[in-house]
Amino acid sequence: MMSSCSELIFYINGKKVTEKNADPEEVLLTFLRRKVLLTGTKYGCGSGGCGACTVMVSRYDQHHNRVHHYTVNACLQPICTLHGAAVVTVEGIGSTKTKLHPVQERIAKAHGSQCGFCTPGMVMSMYTLLRNKPQPTMEDIREALGGNLCRCTGYRPIIDGFKTFSDVMPTLKNEQKCCQNAGGGKCCMENETEYHKDTDISQELFCLDDKLPLDPSQDLIFPPELMLMVKKRSCGQLYFQGERVKMVSPVDLSDLLELKLQYPDAPLVVGNTTIGPEMQVKGVHYPVIIYGGRISELLTLKWSINGVCVGAACTLTTLKEEIERNVREMEAENTKGYQALLQTLQCLAANQIRNMATIGGNILSANPKYDLNSVLAALECTLCVMSKANGIREMPLNEELFTDFGKTALRPDEVLLSVHIPYSKPWEFVGAFRQAQRREFAFSIVNAGMKVFFREETNIVESLNIYYGGVGPKMIKAGRMCKELVGRSWGEELLADACLILEEEVELSDYGGKVEYRKTLTTSFFFKFYMQVLQDLRRRDVGVCDLPLDHLSALKPFKNEVPQGRQSFQLVSEAQHSQDPVGHPMMHQAAFQQATGEAQYYNDIPPVQGELFVVMVTSTRAHAKILNIDPSEALSMAGVVTFLTASDVPGQNRRMWLNNPEELFAEEEVCCVGQIIGALVAESREQARRAALRVKVTYNNLLPVFFTIDEAIQQQSYFQPKRKLERGDVDKAFQTVDHILEGETYMAGQEHFYMETQGLVAVPKGEDGEIDLFVASQHAAYTQEVVGITLGIDYNKITCHVKRLGGAFGGKVMKIASLSAITATAAVKTGRAVRCVLDRGDDMLITSGRHPFLGKYKVGYNSDGSIVAADITYYSNGGCTLDESSFIMEKALLHMDNCYRIPNLRGRGLVCRTYLPSYTAFRGFGGPQGLMMIECVLHEVAVKCGLPSHKVREINMYRDEQSYTHHKQLFSPLSMLHCWDQCLEKAQYCDRLKAIEHFNANNHWKKRGISAVPIKFGVGFSKGFYNQGAALVNIYKDGSVLVTHGGTEMGQGINTKAVQIASRILKVPMTSIHIKETCTGNVPNAAPSAASFGTDAVGMAVKNACEELMRRLKPVMENHPDHTWSQWIVAAYCQKISLSATGFFLGPHTGVDWENSEGLAYYYFTFGACCSEVEIDCLTGDHKNVRTDIVMDVGKSLNPALDVGQIEGGFVQGIGLYTIEELQFSPEGVLMTRGPSQYKIPALCDVPPQLNVHLLANSQNPHAIYMSKGIGEPPVFLASTIFFAIKDAIAAARRERGLGDSFPLSSPATAERIRMACQDQFTNKALSTKKETSKPWSINV
Repeated sequence: MMSSCSELIFYINGKKVTEKNADPEEVLLTFLRRKVLLTGTKYGCGSGGCGACTVMVSRYDQHHNRVHHYTVNACLQPICTLHGAAVVTVEGIGSTKTKLHPVQERIAKAHGSQCGFCTPGMVMSMYTLLRNKPQPTMEDIREALGGNLCRCTGYRPIIDGFKTFSDVMPTLKNEQKCCQNAGGGKCCMENETEYHKDTDISQELFCLDDKLPLDPSQDLIFPPELMLMVKKRSCGQLYFQGERVKMVSPVDLSDLLELKLQYPDAPLVVGNTTIGPEMQVKGVHYPVIIYGGRISELLTLKWSINGVCVGAACTLTTLKEEIERNVREMEAENTKGYQALLQTLQCLAANQIRNMATIGGNILSANPKYDLNSVLAALECTLCVMSKANGIREMPLNEELFTDFGKTALRPDEVLLSVHIPYSKPWEFVGAFRQAQRREFAFSIVNAGMKVFFREETNIVESLNIYYGGVGPKMIKAGRMCKELVGRSWGEELLADACLILEEEVELSDYGGKVEYRKTLTTSFFFKFYMQVLQDLRRRDVGVCDLPLDHLSALKPFKNEVPQGRQSFQLVSEAQHSQDPVGHPMMHQAAFQQATGEAQYYNDIPPVQGELFVVMVTSTRAHAKILNIDPSEALSMAGVVTFLTASDVPGQNRRMWLNNPEELFAEEEVCCVGQIIGALVAESREQARRAALRVKVTYNNLLPVFFTIDEAIQQQSYFQPKRKLERGDVDKAFQTVDHILEGETYMAGQEHFYMETQGLVAVPKGEDGEIDLFVASQHAAYTQEVVGITLGIDYNKITCHVKRLGGAFGGKVMKIASLSAITATAAVKTGRAVRCVLDRGDDMLITSGRHPFLGKYKVGYNSDGSIVAADITYYSNGGCTLDESSFIMEKALLHMDNCYRIPNLRGRGLVCRTYLPSYTAFRGFGGPQGLMMIECVLHEVAVKCGLPSHKVREINMYRDEQSYTHHKQLFSPLSMLHCWDQCLEKAQYCDRLKAIEHFNANNHWKKRGISAVPIKFGVGFSKGFYNQGAALVNIYKDGSVLVTHGGTEMGQGINTKAVQIASRILKVPMTSIHIKETCTGNVPNAAPSAASFGTDAVGMAVKNACEELMRRLKPVMENHPDHTWSQWIVAAYCQKISLSATGFFLGPHTGVDWENSEGLAYYYFTFGACCSEVEIDCLTGDHKNVRTDIVMDVGKSLNPALDVGQIEGGFVQGIGLYTIEELQFSPEGVLMTRGPSQYKIPALCDVPPQLNVHLLANSQNPHAIYMSKGIGEPPVFLASTIFFAIKDAIAAARRERGLGDSFPLSSPATAERIRMACQDQFTNKALSTKKETSKPWSINV
């Protein structure tokens, strides 16, 4: 062992970095952001699950004499493993100061950057692909972006920008020649109303005629010094010693074996994709780490006559590419195992992880949810392991290798050298199967590897291997079944016996829940394998039983495709001035800065001298009395400065919110897991995190404790007020109807998963109690207010600065105020700047998300589908404090009618008080839940009447030009009806309905469904005082304009629209107008940016201020008509005319009289309609979103590109809400899904390949700025069409099996719920063997 630390040498963006005391615990992400101050690379999750931290790493491969470029997750890449590597970040490829890279330019111009937080990662994934393949295919692009998540855009515009690099890039006109309609029906080009011949309708949101060409000379060269280092082999063993961890990097195999003998418990890492998350997220400490990425023997991949021998340190990407290359040249019968392996590798993680993770690490992680092991075991692979003491030995890769979760039969001093993967034999058939929450970039719920070998020219089984992962703590083999089927003919009798044996043999553990579903998957997978092999045997003319043709679709996996589509909008009038930007699809004002990494978010602000870091200490009990808080051990740790509790608050720790108390720090009692008890302040983030775990809190559990809506109903635990709306005489109407139906619908909650976690930087000014907060808040004025109350100082001494947010979706209104107050308290107590950045897991635990809802309904209807009366009671889970729950329930009730004139309608709303973290605002603010309940009612009525659901919707729609909502608000439904009619027409709904019926009749195990839903969504705040906006506009002597307003830029483009408005009125180009930030010191008392009302309020205020300035300037302009703008400004200055103006918008007074069920609740309504088609796999529950068509009434769009972006982004977020995103709570009330590994938001693979968005033409809205409409929230609900299309597809499957097509289906419609609703012999067997357990794995809250 070396006594002194090695010198770490690598390059960042062409500049040499030499670290003499590199810390093995430091990852590249923190090094880039803190030490090199390159903040373009973002922290999104810390576990490699989001792609926000993607960078390119390059290494010289001496064996092939080439430089290898690949993407990595910087959050998992230890800097000590980068010796001899070159790193390129988003700052290194281009900037606005020098020259943009074409990748940066095209994603920006294609409107692929909204909040911008994910954009640098997207850019680097695409850039790396182009470095390796300058003319990629669309499949290359899809695969390159598979590991990058976006919560804003819906992915389509990102693809549109990047596909311009593709070798098959069509012209826009050619692209429009086919709608890629996978659901049947006419091509859109055959439908004259679909393909716009109108001159004022455009389908071009961006133009890249003048795009920058891809220029390889712009790329950084690989440093020659690093090549020489490799060629000279100048470095031996490397040794790095940090504060707590030492890392040794051996140079050869003997050195490695010696180290493993010396440190048998030290993990051997290469990619760090398993150990990294353990250290970064779970806080696991390894005193010694051995890095094996430099051992040539572990990196070798050799083909022989028996197969391929893969070095244990070969990355999964290397393995995948090598197999792909060789399979093309092999005889097909030798490649069956490799084809199955490729199928698995394609879905395993994403590019960044596959570039880092190794085959050896994947195997020895011994995680049964890792897919490779079951396939490799089925292929009868062997492992070559070695130790210094015992030499080399071979081990079969089978169930005996794994002794428990995360443990193997290898001895502590042994090293895995290689894995031998044999060729397939003739008459050998292999299958690989998996089902996950998401088709890509997700751990499998269950995976399986299967191989059968037949006696030559027969269907007699010679041997059988069936392995499963995900059914227990370790991989298992169905050994009994494999033995008993040997010698049997491959036919129906074998299938029946195999399923019976599987039911008895495969015992599922309760760990992970979903027991019946996982049990079902084990037999469903084998059934798929059975059919797959049967088909292969038939191709070889072996006498086997017939395979029904309608079963064949079960063998075809869903293909992931890139989202494309068409977007149409109405052009501005020819009479509009050519320099007037309003109504044009203008690029987001900060898109270039976001694409280059120059855009600054709160955590990108450079560290202030002496800055500290704060981490929250949270409750581990759901309901308990706090007996004692002991921070003594934490305070004794290195770097710790102080610990805060309620006693340290200089002002009020407890404040009232709507007559309900809200505590900053829990004082005597905790009421949820995750409630903040204290805060640990230290010199660094890592020190604060480690010390926070050492704070000892002693509790005494209290009763009652409950978490679910059902339990709250039993306990009668509700917040006040309880709300009710009623129209007509509901009880009397029930006596007159043909039918009455009662039922209930449950809709689960949703995590915001904004890419930027919550936080701020608090900087005390040192004079008169002043403090500056650089904060990620949608409501800076409320943050200012809460901080003032907490510190006990006047609001005028607190200045909140908000540059931009990396996504918010309602989640950065309330909770950030408390975090700001705690951080400000720490800053005041220490007299130093304090930074707070929540880890992803803490963010999800503390801040909560969208409310779960339960709707119980009674509906009276006639046989023609007309609904006469409906009585719906809404229950929401509000959590432990009120937050905005009552407002959210009110919005749900106000939207319960949606687009339907139900003459007798009653809605009650109760917010349940439970012992969970308090739920809060989320995009839609109760609207998606309220709308969902009435749509479920319409759907069930259609089923009971035997009528098409779209007909029942049409029968019940508002039709009168002067219609009244159930709360007596007057509106016209004409635009809503236009949206509906156009949506059905553009989607070729009727034709596709017939095509789907034909498809379903000919496919037993795959079914399709289609659904169309309209929407009426209220815009503005029902609390009238919030409907106001303010702005400040300054003109400087050079003619430049500075606009400040009360809104918050969080990706929706509020700043861009404000600049467009100012440009129109001032008649100056947008380039002359700048918006710096949102600041409470410039625009006080601003309303939150929420309720789809931000642009309405801010836009009118900016308009008001600009018009005032133009009124002042008018005499100057008239006296000097030949002057330029800047000359007019100088002249006005010299005449002492004020060049600064405030603008104010006094919005309408809205409000609801809840006693009388009436009131003007909203400023106006945004209308739309959506049609979606899906296909489900009845055997697994997997589904594919085939096509979506949306028609949206946005009035006269201020910016069609931004509005289409909001529609697509909201819709894709809704896909998550209604189909994928699943929060899991333990029976003790602990949130178990605390990061992207467990909680899945939609990825690229979840977006419909055909996503068409049309803005309704000839629509005007007299109530808002320039006839436009707010659009941020409504599109979320449109994704309910996916849910109802899934339900339609399930119903088709059930009808075929003789089951009723009325069945319960809770939202989200996950793979588990889809599969278990498609009842068949497999689900029935799983349910019949269900064991009663004392405690469920998770609960529906």
